[in-house]
Amino acid sequence: MAFWYLNAAAFIALIGAIFHGYVGGKIYLAHIYQSELLPLTRSLSVVSWQVFTIWLAVSAGVLVCVSLDASLALMAYPIILVNVLCAALFVYLGATGHGHLLRLPGAYLTAATAALAYLGIA
Repeated sequence: MAFWYLNAAAFIALIGAIFHGYVGGKIYLAHIYQSELLPLTRSLSVVSWQVFTIWLAVSAGVLVCVSLDASLALMAYPIILVNVLCAALFVYLGATGHGHLLRLPGAYLTAATAALAYLGIA
């Protein structure tokens, strides 16, 4: 069963990476380039957006590796932790004046990834 939990978590992270990087990236970039932000701020914002995409893709890859070799289970703990922290950040910010964040899939995607990955190694 661990194999399926880990691969379900990896699948969620991979779909998240694809959607975040491609679809979300197009929407986000359109807003950023139309904004009045300074060029450096715009560039840093784009980097921040795509770092999250990379993190989702790396999470997916690590979880697949762990699902294929149980001796690598220790590698899943940082992935679980960073997903829990990201979900907590979304919820915290959503509860403290940024309610629109709770309408985005970030908190739910990262919480589901963390929970499934934990079930996979528990």
